[in-house]
Amino acid sequence: MATNITVGIVGGAGYTGGEAIRLLINHPNVDLKFVHSRSNAGNLLSDVHADLTGDTELKFTDALQYADVVFLCLGHGESKKFLQENILDDSVKVIDLSQDFRLGDSAGNRKFVYGLPELNKDSIKKASNIANPGCFATAIELGLLPLAKLGLLKEVYTTGITGSTGAGQKLQDTTHFTWRANNISAYKTLTHQHLKEITQSVRQLQPAFSGAINFVPWRGDFTRGIFVSSVITTDKSLDELGSIYRDFYNGHPFTVVSGQTLDLKQVVNTNKCAINLEKEGDKLVVHSAIDNLLKGASGQAVQNMNIMFGLEETAGLKLKSGVF
Repeated sequence: MATNITVGIVGGAGYTGGEAIRLLINHPNVDLKFVHSRSNAGNLLSDVHADLTGDTELKFTDALQYADVVFLCLGHGESKKFLQENILDDSVKVIDLSQDFRLGDSAGNRKFVYGLPELNKDSIKKASNIANPGCFATAIELGLLPLAKLGLLKEVYTTGITGSTGAGQKLQDTTHFTWRANNISAYKTLTHQHLKEITQSVRQLQPAFSGAINFVPWRGDFTRGIFVSSVITTDKSLDELGSIYRDFYNGHPFTVVSGQTLDLKQVVNTNKCAINLEKEGDKLVVHSAIDNLLKGASGQAVQNMNIMFGLEETAGLKLKSGVF
């Protein structure tokens, strides 16, 4: 496998595009060849992403170039449209960060593998096209999959809170600072779009699962991160459950089962998912925390690239959390 991968990014002006740029320009095995943006063509990347000042002199372009792999950091519905309108060479691998291909949709001859490494690592190794999971989906799935593997899921009640970057860079009423600060609200109660991919992943390991995943998402008054708590009924002891989770995630470097109470700051600015288990009577609570822009988006996309090209899975992703 190549150890100097050429990479292109399409849709580089948004939050996920900016995070992908930040990771890839510092990746030891990557040559970032182009960042595509029609509206910003000719501008320095740092003109849009101020955190890149001094890190790169690369400019946005409206022309596509050949690259070994292209990251599609486009809005939902835009990736499928892009692949219909732009014929990429069959040798170019694609990692899509939108929801367009997570449920098995294809683009011409391009068939997509659902890119959750803790679930599909063997398939990702052989894949040419990856559908990167959603941010809430990643956090919830990583909390449930060890139980699904043993057929232990019946009905799930889960609540998760996300930072304002989860809504994208375009300003909306619900992302404006004066509305978001000192405020929490529920949205898309029991109808969130990630429920379909969560159910799909659970049934991959527990085909007979027919219960509901009752998900209430919250908007938080912080910028980045997701904290999820899922409640499941089980008669297994906490010690048994701890062993089940540790065994399931053995060999998966970014998912950590902790015996300590979680804080969101432990994972912000990292590609980690931290999991903690609590139990009272027959009720198990699984807490899981991720950075929505990294393990929930661009970091996981780079992780998938590493696996696809036979690199060290953690390459370019050994990041320190912002605990202070």
